Amino acid sequence: MDLKEIQNLIRFVAKSGASEVKLEMDDVKITIKTGSEDDKAGTTILQQMPAMPMQAAPAAPAASTPAVPATPAAPAASEDDDSKYITIKSPIIGTFYRKPAPDKPTFVEVGKQISEGDVLCVIEAMKLFNEIESEISGTIVKILVDDSSPVEFDQPLFLVDPS
Repeated sequence: MDLKEIQNLIRFVAKSGASEVKLEMDDVKITIKTGSEDDKAGTTILQQMPAMPMQAAPAAPAASTPAVPATPAAPAASEDDDSKYITIKSPIIGTFYRKPAPDKPTFVEVGKQISEGDVLCVIEAMKLFNEIESEISGTIVKILVDDSSPVEFDQPLFLVDPS
């Protein structure tokens, strides 16, 4: 994880309203705490962890592997079904909104025919609302994100049937 990804994560956590987030990957452990009334400045703690304990952790769940392979088999089948569709992904980190305003109708619904340049959703990032436009024409097959949910860069948002 590079510095830019860590900075984006810190901004995202601060904006989300969470008071504390812990992330452990390989040999890096990150804890992000947002400021409280007692502590006006947020605190970020980065720690390098020894590689050996992290290698020991996957060995423990290995005992329960018979139940784990059954679960990924179902998503793999749906991925094969979805391979004929084009995935529209998030170009930025932010909060996904299906409507331009709470009292307005949604931009798109499943089954709606879209054209290149149509607005599909809005992603709020740093108090700016960015309209996400379609780069393809087709029919919306699936909406992959719930309204008002946080999204990451390159996260799939919609599946579109181009035919």
